[in-house]
Amino acid sequence: MVETITRMFGDTLWIYTAIAGALLGAAFLAWFKETNMGIWSYGLFDRTLDFLVNRWGWTWLQEPPEAWRKKYPKMTKKIDELETRIKELEKQ
Repeated sequence: MVETITRMFGDTLWIYTAIAGALLGAAFLAWFKETNMGIWSYGLFDRTLDFLVNRWGWTWLQEPPEAWRKKYPKMTKKIDELETRIKELEKQ
């Protein structure tokens, strides 16, 4: 019985370490993105991707033009409301 449990745990240890590593990595990134070093690193990564897009034309690295609408839904809603009001006022 003990041998079976030991073998089961030994065979699946990689699953537990992968889950624990993913959770710790996600927690670290959530904290790191707000630090000065994190902001600098993300900016450097963004500039590197922009360089690759401009240098070799790798358009698959570009962010879609309407991606900000998903990122900021409240602002998108407000902008759409204001544009609708402007169009109505221009008609009058």
